[in-house]
Amino acid sequence: MRVTKSLLIGSASILATLMAAPAFAQDQNEAEVEEVVVTGIRASLQQSLDTKRNADTLVDVITAEDVGKFPDKNVAESLQRVPGVTIQREFGEGERVSIRGSAPTLNRTLLNGHAIATADWFILDQLKASRSFNYLMLPSEIVGKVEVYKSPRADIDEGGVGGTVDVSTRRPLDLEQFAVSASAQAVFDEKADTVDPAASSLISWHNDDSTLGALLGVIYQKRTFRRDGIEILGYTDRVVGGQTVAAPDLIGSTLFRQERERTGVNFALQFEPNDRFEIELTGFYSKMDANNFNQNYMAWISQMFGAGSPLLNPVIKNGTLVGGEFASNPGANGVVFDAIDRKASTDTRSIDLNGKYRLTDSLTFSGRIGYTDATGATDQQPFWETNAPTGLTWDLSRGVPRVSFADIDPETADDEMVLGWASNNRFINDDSEFYVFADLDWEVDFGALTSIKMGLKHTDHDRDVNVTYGQRRALLSWTAPGLTACDGHVCTLADVQGGLTPGDFLDGIAGSGTLRSYLQASQGRIEGVYAGLPPAATWDSAFGAVQDAGCIGLLNCNHFGPLESFTLNEKTFGGYVMGRFEGEGWRGNVGVRVVQTKVDTSAWLVGVPVNTPGAVNNPFGVIAPNAQSKEYTDVLPSLNFSFDLTDDLVLRLAAGRVMARPDYAQMAGFVSLTPTLLTGSGGNPDLDPYRANQFDASLEWYFAPQSVLAAAYFYKDISTYIVQGGNIERQPLETNNPADPRITNAANNCVASGPNLYTCDYRIGRPVNVPGGRVQGIEFSYQQPIWNGFGVIANYTYSDGESDSGVPIPSLSKHAYNLTGYYENERLSVRLSYNYRSEFFADYDAERGFRALYVDETTSLDGSLNITLTKNASLTFDAINLADERIEEYYDDDKGRPARFYLNGRTFYAGVRLSF
Repeated sequence: MRVTKSLLIGSASILATLMAAPAFAQDQNEAEVEEVVVTGIRASLQQSLDTKRNADTLVDVITAEDVGKFPDKNVAESLQRVPGVTIQREFGEGERVSIRGSAPTLNRTLLNGHAIATADWFILDQLKASRSFNYLMLPSEIVGKVEVYKSPRADIDEGGVGGTVDVSTRRPLDLEQFAVSASAQAVFDEKADTVDPAASSLISWHNDDSTLGALLGVIYQKRTFRRDGIEILGYTDRVVGGQTVAAPDLIGSTLFRQERERTGVNFALQFEPNDRFEIELTGFYSKMDANNFNQNYMAWISQMFGAGSPLLNPVIKNGTLVGGEFASNPGANGVVFDAIDRKASTDTRSIDLNGKYRLTDSLTFSGRIGYTDATGATDQQPFWETNAPTGLTWDLSRGVPRVSFADIDPETADDEMVLGWASNNRFINDDSEFYVFADLDWEVDFGALTSIKMGLKHTDHDRDVNVTYGQRRALLSWTAPGLTACDGHVCTLADVQGGLTPGDFLDGIAGSGTLRSYLQASQGRIEGVYAGLPPAATWDSAFGAVQDAGCIGLLNCNHFGPLESFTLNEKTFGGYVMGRFEGEGWRGNVGVRVVQTKVDTSAWLVGVPVNTPGAVNNPFGVIAPNAQSKEYTDVLPSLNFSFDLTDDLVLRLAAGRVMARPDYAQMAGFVSLTPTLLTGSGGNPDLDPYRANQFDASLEWYFAPQSVLAAAYFYKDISTYIVQGGNIERQPLETNNPADPRITNAANNCVASGPNLYTCDYRIGRPVNVPGGRVQGIEFSYQQPIWNGFGVIANYTYSDGESDSGVPIPSLSKHAYNLTGYYENERLSVRLSYNYRSEFFADYDAERGFRALYVDETTSLDGSLNITLTKNASLTFDAINLADERIEEYYDDDKGRPARFYLNGRTFYAGVRLSF
């Protein structure tokens, strides 16, 4: 509590000092304020501050400047300008948000007050099946207002430990009788060196009596994206020179390309025939095709160690093998090249019917019923991996890795790079929810109690992950005359070669000696090879395994997809009671929310007795569905009070209990195996949710129009964290080669269990509950028009936390700040924003030795320019990542143990906007 007290005293002192500055003071009791009508940025700021100031809850608000014109190209980009909110930008655009040091999965996103289904386009996110909403699927053009609730309120859905984001779309009866807006832009991606189109339109109408209205919005966006990177894929502890050191497994130069094509539609129908009854039907659809092609040319250091190749000239720093050399070993592949072609997409839909009826002058009934679903799919993933024996040298001592190969030229297309692995996998992630709820709002006059609100809600949520693996190892051995795949010979990189990497590849990342030029594979040629496979390589209808008759002496000829598939159903039923209070100079609410959660999950279990119900045979032995259940109830009280200390000074106090459920994949009993490493990951159906008691306080000074100076303190006592635990489990390994080094390795205790089948010890990561901890911090925010159209918006957040188990807290950055400057007059509107986020712990890398993965500090500089041509037309210019900042990640909280270096490049938008 000593830290808590110090933070509170410090906050009050700083705010008091700032308030004493006469330059900011404004006494509305001594001078009559002339009403001034403002538009554009300042109008948006004023609307946001009005909502915040009058709220009885701790909330921050972002309001669109005009119909169809949100402040940023992406809602997440705007959210990062809210105090206490940070975002992730791994693929160039803001996708997920963290609030007050909490992981993205611990925050709730609502659309018009209700949940929206979400699924992901990226394959690793599809397998995670998380609850975090991907803001790529929410076009900013349809948004009218975003509210970030930082303290709980009984009538707002549970599920956010960090906070709740409620996104409100436009409603026709709130707009002019007839309103039309449209925009068209050209999008230039600096790294991809392409120009793509983007367009949106919104039309809204209501009748003269404002009793019937309709709204329709449509968007289309295309973007060609490129990301350059260097990846160190894992470290393994090895004994070198008598000491145990962390040695890199793979070091690669990676080129990621993607074609994103987004379409979206939203509509709203409103009917309010009188002041007692209203009904509204809203719908939303967003789809993104996200095909991507990833190539990585890697030094295969773990292969050299595994083959017993002598390590030469080792360089060790602080327990990390940062440099060394291997001579060529004919029995070991020192280089491996991966080319992964993914046909990916995601879509989100929702439809919602909302009605309200005033039964009496004081009693109002409202009800809502709706359905939302989403699909994230990798429909195909042709995977092409070639390798070759070679000596290699690496050096990590200068930060960015340097790699060279002794016996192979990465720029040539000879037959040395032989196909060593091929597959064509499919991943489908379906998410859906049906919901219904009803509320009663009773206005009363009982002292300070002004109303009593109560409600009931039921949700029925399904999450299904369907994984189908097809391993195409036949490509290595089928040499029958007339075979069209590789013209009757063993496939090599030469069969699918494309051009060299771009001339500016790894500019801004690479150092002297970094591998930055190599021969790429052709995406079209890889697809042609797969199209030429004979009918013998067909999908098995039951398990999706490919029966390759020509697979001889090779590891993992068939791989079993259903082990990673699961279904999950989550039902909730709950209700709340909340009282609103108001007195002279104060207002607030007190309530309690009670919710029961029941989870049923089913996944495949391998190695069961043959008489197990539902058991079937497969290449790994007998499998059967394994059903498990979990049920729990939460009681969540909340209290919020706001006190108007003066006409301009507001004090807010809040307390409550919050919860967040585990991710769907975390609760499922599946297992995902990596046989080449004898590792894997899976879920744990017995997990308890996150629960926390929290306290919040803020002091806000509204010293001038469109201006505020505020400080806020937050404290969260979290009962449990969920982290990735690691245990040894007996799992199957299929191989036709009993002499494989892993089979004879006693450390893995492999025992023959059938023809070409062994049972081995795998290191399996599964989520587990560990003791919780505390997160606390302070926020400062300031915004004000300064002079003659110039203004500033600034905020800073300090977050500190510790866990009782000693594990790091995910997504907690100690320091985060935003500085935005703007200028606006009748013709010109300019905004420039800089964001900073300090380093944070991301997660444990279950597939790479269970090491802690950290993300280094990140920054972004974004700008926008709008030129008003006429009352109805303006030119728009936007720039994202102007400073071309790179993303850096590392393992074990040690920057001398690098993990990833990525550069997304700059993105520019230019176009025209019309509004009537």
